[in-house]
Amino acid sequence: NAPNCAPARACLLSGQYGPRHGVYTVDSSSRGQSKRRKLIPIENTKVLDPKIVTIAEAIKSAGYISASIGKWHLGAGPQTGPAGQGFDVNVAGYGAGHPQKGYFAPYGNPELPDGPPGEYLSDRLTDEALKFIEAHKDRPFFLYLPHYAVHTPLQAKKDLIEKYKKKPGSNGQDNPTYAAMIESTDQGVGRIMAKLDELDLAENTVVFFFSDNGGVRTITSNEPLRGGKGMLYEGGIREPMCVRWPGVVKPGTRCDTPIIGIDFYPTLLDIAGLSKPQGKLLDGVNIVSLLKGGNSLSREAIFWHFPAYLEGKAEGARDSYFRTRPCAAMRAGDWKLIEYFEDGALELYNLEEDLSERKDLAKAMPEKTRELHKLMLAWRKTVNAPVPTELNPDYSP
Repeated sequence: NAPNCAPARACLLSGQYGPRHGVYTVDSSSRGQSKRRKLIPIENTKVLDPKIVTIAEAIKSAGYISASIGKWHLGAGPQTGPAGQGFDVNVAGYGAGHPQKGYFAPYGNPELPDGPPGEYLSDRLTDEALKFIEAHKDRPFFLYLPHYAVHTPLQAKKDLIEKYKKKPGSNGQDNPTYAAMIESTDQGVGRIMAKLDELDLAENTVVFFFSDNGGVRTITSNEPLRGGKGMLYEGGIREPMCVRWPGVVKPGTRCDTPIIGIDFYPTLLDIAGLSKPQGKLLDGVNIVSLLKGGNSLSREAIFWHFPAYLEGKAEGARDSYFRTRPCAAMRAGDWKLIEYFEDGALELYNLEEDLSERKDLAKAMPEKTRELHKLMLAWRKTVNAPVPTELNPDYSP
């Protein structure tokens, strides 16, 4: 997925790479001190264009009712909020990317009536999801449940915090509040699974569980992955996914073939028995073959494009001022290439042998570097990806 939240969601819902919809980052693409930015970055689009046919709109033709319950972060109101992008039900989704008044009611969320004082947001969103499932158990439904957790502010239920305070940390995972937030989310997933079983819907329901981006490096550890949220190193873009699809996905199996957020759109179309909407351009590929036990997909590489600045010093970053400077990345098999637009620097990694991205092979393997860069340039041309080249007059190295 993308290295931070809004672009990951835009790609998921549109089935398109970032350059097609222009959502590259969160808020401004000029984050951080101007004097430290060498280039004028590409302007970021902060909402998903309502002209884009989302997956929620596409599956309506098969009789699906859809709900977005939780974080939206791609606009607000009748055009760019969930209701304007094909969702029949919207609970708690608007322009904000985190709970404005925290995780305990009252929430201050215009799309979520306050529950009783002290109600926990993750529990409430799960309750709303269960209501939706119960109400529409007799017809096809699409539930999009993007929890606000574990975004800041870090807040959790006291009993769970105390539980994790008593447990020793390991591999950098030593934040009891963060762990407690994850457990509340996990409990919610379990309740949804139980509801599907209770209503005899499990055999005919596919459940995908995944994250938009990696963990914030100053809060948690993504070891052995390098970096975290906001970076194109693996700690920012590599997340696990779990799938339950009875009769199709064999429990306990593992697939190591990488997929990316744009793949969900064509996959869900296939599962729903639908063809691509007329005139709709999709960059993703259908992963049903992987879910059925296959181990490869018919594409050469996957790509990331981040022509923006994202401030913040964090372990694993390339410098002390930015988590990410304008750059792009691609993965082809076990090979990964990163290009930095300020100086044209290229980094090459073999993820099979160096998952932590510590050994840059670009100079040692110039032919492989050129081969992958050629693929990246061709992809950039295909999707019309803009690259910042204008110098920043405020730059003072």
